[in-house]
Amino acid sequence: MLLSEILHERVIKLEVRAQDKSTAMEELVDVLIEAGDIPMVLRAHVIEALEEREKSVSTGMGNGLALPHCATDRVDSVTGALGISRHGIDFVCRDGSPANILILLVIPRRSFQEHLHTVSSIARVMRQKTLREAILAARDAKTILHLIETEETKDGLSAAPKKGSTGPR
Repeated sequence: MLLSEILHERVIKLEVRAQDKSTAMEELVDVLIEAGDIPMVLRAHVIEALEEREKSVSTGMGNGLALPHCATDRVDSVTGALGISRHGIDFVCRDGSPANILILLVIPRRSFQEHLHTVSSIARVMRQKTLREAILAARDAKTILHLIETEETKDGLSAAPKKGSTGPR
């Protein structure tokens, strides 16, 4: 599954206000709830699962990118949110840089192994410095989605036909 298949305009937050990774993850979980991608009743569970994942190994990828993610039996499909932090958040990135682009994923546990490919393909696409710079410069969610789709196409990845670009999947 591609990042462009997971994201839609309502799960992209252009101004993450959090100052630390725990609060940033909570903020992005709230974005998923507000968009209707996960129910409010799962908020505490998803945050706990993300925190547990972070305790095992940080999801800070370096180059200003963090990919916090978790697996749970309580979701049926991959959901995700993208947030931009102008000031940067310490996600204990390998290169010591703060994370400015946060991509949070909630993955069904039963299909976690197959979605490890999803996580690695997102990391591969997001390694492109020009893409990261363009995302940080973008003024709206629609532009960010277009940038990601374009980069995935250039990278030779292909997406399944979309059901709509502005609603939950």
